[in-house]
Amino acid sequence: MKVVSIVGARPQLVKLAPIAAAFAKTDHKHVIVHTGQHYDVNLSDVFFSGLGIPDPDVHLGIGSGSHGVQTGNTLAALDPVLAAESPDWVLVYGDTNSTLAGALSAVKQHLPVAHLEAGLRSFNRRMPEEHNRVLTDHAADLLLAPTEEAMRHLAAEGLAGKSVLAGDVMVDVCLRMRDAVRAGQHPQPQLPPGIDPTQPYLLATLHRAENTDDPRLLAELIASLAALPLPVALLAHPRLVAKAGEQGLKLAQGSVHVGRPLGYAAMVAAVIGSVGVVTDSGGLQKEAYLLDRPCTTLRTETEWIETLEGDWNRLVARPSALSAQEWIDTATRPAPAAPRGLPYGDGRAAERVVQFLAGGLPGSSLA
Repeated sequence: MKVVSIVGARPQLVKLAPIAAAFAKTDHKHVIVHTGQHYDVNLSDVFFSGLGIPDPDVHLGIGSGSHGVQTGNTLAALDPVLAAESPDWVLVYGDTNSTLAGALSAVKQHLPVAHLEAGLRSFNRRMPEEHNRVLTDHAADLLLAPTEEAMRHLAAEGLAGKSVLAGDVMVDVCLRMRDAVRAGQHPQPQLPPGIDPTQPYLLATLHRAENTDDPRLLAELIASLAALPLPVALLAHPRLVAKAGEQGLKLAQGSVHVGRPLGYAAMVAAVIGSVGVVTDSGGLQKEAYLLDRPCTTLRTETEWIETLEGDWNRLVARPSALSAQEWIDTATRPAPAAPRGLPYGDGRAAERVVQFLAGGLPGSSLA
C-alpha cells in the first residue's frame, strides 16, 4: 500500500509524527508532501526535527496569500505530484487550506481520500476552518473520526457509512512528549524575556482571523491579557505579529511578555510549566486538557467540547464582557480536582489509522 500524506501547518505536522512512526513499523510506502502553507521556520521546519518526522519527500513552498489564492496554488501544485505518485490513499489532516486542496486534487484524479480528524464541527461558518473540514468530509472516501461526538456529527450529515472511530493521534504524540519532557529528555523551553519559569505564569497564543483582523477586538484582547495579575508568555504567531504591526498595536504591555512560537516538545514543556493556558487555538486547547492545565479559550465555540466538561476549558470570546475580577478569576483558576476521562482515545490512534487504511481492522471501536 502507498499512502501520500499532505501537510502544511503546525497542527498537521504534530499529527504527522505518530502517523509517520506507525508507517515506519510496516512495509507500506509513506510519501510526505509538505505544502509550505506555514512557511515560517518556527511553524514548520522545526517540527520535522523536533518530532522525529522524516524529511518531506516533496516540499511545495506555497507560502502565504488569501484563502482562495493559497488553496488554488496548493491545488495546482499538488495535481502533478499526486498524478506521479498514484497512491492507494491520499491522507489529509485537519482543517487547513492544504487539507481542502489535497482532498480536491485527489478527488479530481479519482484517488481515494482519507480525512484524519474528520467530523469536528464548530458550527461557525465564519471560520475558514469550518468550511474546509465540512467540504473535505463530504468529498472524502474514509472519515477517521477522533471522538464519539465527531462520529455523531458525521452520522447527522449522512456520512456514517464511511466513518470509523480511530481516536485522536494528538493523544499519541502529546503523551509521548509529556513523558519525555518529564524525564528530562528535552531542554527547558525558550520562554519570552521576563518570564521566570520557576514562578507561576500563563501561556497564551492568539492567531485566528476573527480575533486578529478586527483592530478593536485585538486591542481589547491584548489589554485583557495585559491586565492579568500573572505574567503572560504570549507566543506570537506570525499572523498576530503582522496584524498588530498593521494596526500599530504594541503586544508587549502590562503582564504580556512576547516570545516566538515554540517547537512541539518545547510547547509541551511550556504548558507543563504554566499554571494555565489562554488561547484561540484548537490544538492547544486539547493539549492543555491532556497535560492537566486549565484553559481559557478566546472564542464563542470549540470543536473539542469534551474539554469543557469538569471546567477544564472555558469559552470567553470577549473578556471585556466580564468584570475585571471575573476575568482574573477565570484566566487564573486552578486545575479542577475531578479526574479527566479518556474521550480522545488510548494513545494508539496512529496504528489504528494505518490498519484502517490497509483494511485490516474491521469495525469502529477504540477497543
